[in-house]
Amino acid sequence: MAHQRRTKILTVVGARPQFVKAAVLCRLLRALPGYQEVLVHTGQHYDDAMSASFFRDLDIPEPDVNLGVGSGRHGEQTARMLEGLERLLLGIPPALVLIYGDTNSTLAGALAAAKLHIPVAHVEAGLRSHNWAMPEEINRIVADRLSSLLFCPSQHAAENLRGEGITEGVHVVGDIMQDAVLMYRDRADDCSDLLDRLGLRPGEYVLATIHRAENTDDRERLAAIMFALGRSPLPVVFPAHPRTAKALREADLAVPSQVRMTEPLSYLDMIRAESAARAIVTDSGGVQKEAYWLGVPCITARTETEWVETVEAGWNQIAGADPDRIAAALGAVCEGRWPTEERRGRPQLYGDGKAGEQMIDRIRAFLKER
Repeated sequence: MAHQRRTKILTVVGARPQFVKAAVLCRLLRALPGYQEVLVHTGQHYDDAMSASFFRDLDIPEPDVNLGVGSGRHGEQTARMLEGLERLLLGIPPALVLIYGDTNSTLAGALAAAKLHIPVAHVEAGLRSHNWAMPEEINRIVADRLSSLLFCPSQHAAENLRGEGITEGVHVVGDIMQDAVLMYRDRADDCSDLLDRLGLRPGEYVLATIHRAENTDDRERLAAIMFALGRSPLPVVFPAHPRTAKALREADLAVPSQVRMTEPLSYLDMIRAESAARAIVTDSGGVQKEAYWLGVPCITARTETEWVETVEAGWNQIAGADPDRIAAALGAVCEGRWPTEERRGRPQLYGDGKAGEQMIDRIRAFLKER
């Protein structure tokens, strides 16, 4: 009997947040009869703490291909990804290329596929910071323009696309990172011994993550954020992104005694650290959302956020790199003054935790029509 020909979908990932999102769809795709996923890791994040540990925690299969591009300037890194992805796409070719988020891996996947007339599905489409100084903003705008399927985490994201004239192939499906949090939170509580390792108690520390170039590459902003963390009423756990650790060394900035800097955390350790924190200070979009889903007040060290719904719901405050605003927000949380009683409810902002299943249905329908 001849083997049934399977429809190939090529998934492009390269950075921690993409591994989390892909974990959900990988599981669903690989259980789907008649489909074959080809998982490509660009190597944008490449060390164990930033990559391999996430694959282990999330039970993601080993990538079928690792391009191993490593770090580099934006143009240099993206060019290496494009070269490798084009070669792969010509050799397969897939029926669809699946991209996630807003990294250089996202941009490269969209460009390589579009130039070969292969449809692109963009998970987390429609997000906008309206800050063109962010490389991520450029990546997501280009990716959305080149995509045939645009999976939006919220109605606000779909409205952003409509304002840019993009209406075809747009689907509001919810946020796939919520699927992951719901899937792995209990495992994190059961399996992570992070609090014991660090000698922490739930609710008695602040968690901080800083990694965006606007903060790490600006000595004044980085110094202001570290000064604010040093004023926290509670000890601060600070898993340092390699970029941040390097920036602190090169800027000769001391880490305040109130701040405990650690290596980057695995996914399960990170979820455990977030869920047990009294408050979170971050410039990460993913962490902002995870804080919301886990019911932890968030202080965002940026001047804007794509996740405006979390601010409107009263669980996220935009503080930029202003040490007084960050310290004041931390003080309010630790003293029980924020979020206020009337705003302790958390409306369902980003779907019902079944975004992945909706995406699979839309992908199947799209490919069947073709």
